[in-house]
Amino acid sequence: MRIYTRTGDEGKTSIIGGRVDKDDVRVEAYGTVDEVNGFVGQAIVELSELAEEKFSDIVEDLEKIQHELFDCGGDLANVSPKREDKLMEESITYLEGRIDEYIEEAPALERFILPGGSKPSATIHIARTITRRAERHVVKLAKEAENLPPVPMKYLNRLSDYFFALARVINFRLNVNDVEYARSAKVFRGGKRKGE
Repeated sequence: MRIYTRTGDEGKTSIIGGRVDKDDVRVEAYGTVDEVNGFVGQAIVELSELAEEKFSDIVEDLEKIQHELFDCGGDLANVSPKREDKLMEESITYLEGRIDEYIEEAPALERFILPGGSKPSATIHIARTITRRAERHVVKLAKEAENLPPVPMKYLNRLSDYFFALARVINFRLNVNDVEYARSAKVFRGGKRKGE
């Protein structure tokens, strides 16, 4: 089987129900979601190499998220009038539940932290920042596209919060301290941003 088609050699690519330029905002959106998925895969490998028992619940969640990211990308790439969206609100509800659990598990947070601590935590922070970029692309796409499904934008917003909480829990389970931003004022109360 060949994986190259030569159909994209002139800067166009196929989406579900049409063709667009490869630098189209829709391609930027679902392509960035794909980047997130790559770093989630890397985090799974890193966690699995450490201690499978300690992180089995997290690995299970991350594998679930990888499938949801594929669903998200597919929904963003679909302009067919017969579109059937795959990503559902239930995925957002699940993330919210896990975020709440992780906030309870990790130590209370008062100041901004720097990405890092442990290798898998740093990888999750990379996934978090790319998720924010994907969300920005989806916001831009929503301004240009008609009938964009609402779930991907909400999902990406919640997913970045999930990754932040998860990165802290990973460090906590590894007995690694988060590194506080040296010039940060106290901006969190009980693990949440003031005013939220």
